[in-house]
Amino acid sequence: MYPSLANPWIIRDWPDAQARFRLFCFPYAGGSASIFRGWQSEMPPHIEVCALQFPGRERRLREQPFSDMALLVEALVQAIEPFSNLPFAFFGHSFGALISFELARYLQRQQAVGPQQLFIAGCPAPQIPNTEQHIHHLPDSILLNTLRQLRGTPEAVLQNAELMQLLLPMFRADFTLYETYQYVPGAPLSCPISAFGGLDDMKATSETLDPWRIHTQKSFTLSVLPGDHFFLLRSRTILLQIIAQDILLLQTQKKMPGNQISQEARQGN
Repeated sequence: MYPSLANPWIIRDWPDAQARFRLFCFPYAGGSASIFRGWQSEMPPHIEVCALQFPGRERRLREQPFSDMALLVEALVQAIEPFSNLPFAFFGHSFGALISFELARYLQRQQAVGPQQLFIAGCPAPQIPNTEQHIHHLPDSILLNTLRQLRGTPEAVLQNAELMQLLLPMFRADFTLYETYQYVPGAPLSCPISAFGGLDDMKATSETLDPWRIHTQKSFTLSVLPGDHFFLLRSRTILLQIIAQDILLLQTQKKMPGNQISQEARQGN
């Protein structure tokens, strides 16, 4: 995946003149655009995958990471605007889901072009209070142990002391964003919402995902797939098949033969 020459926020395999739809993908706290590597190859060619690369990681390692949601959303508005010439949807995993949700709300309030669908993964509905222990203020050694327990960062990265000294500000900023997030009630979105959870995810269960339905004026679906909180790795193929089908239905407003995903698959059976 390559950054846009003029826009380091957007990472994609290659600009595709044949693309008719864009899927903007938002990583989880501490994650980067690379978690979406390979997604393009499993998507229909008319859907262009655009992964968001936030400051403070990978090629943007030396940049100051954001720790304020409002400022991040405003920066994202500017980042995606040049790519909004095609219809698009948002996909966000865990905290990335909250970021994509707040960005969609901002665009709707401004009466700007917004996503045609919101795909939410591994994230309890925003109105549900976060009761997890806060970690953004912990000493480095304890923060590292906690990151290891979360299992979202490769062990080789955690064991690289020099690299972790560069990455710790990014982790702290991301978790500050997540742990200080305050949901403010507002108008429901005018686009459908599709929520996804992992069958073995104790953090985002069906009970905490289902309340996302109040945030849309349109349809809502909930799919439970095999895996834990990072089910998007284990169940990537079926996840992308469902997303591609939903985008196709969004465009055609009818089911097409050969593009059916069974309800059993969506429920992780």
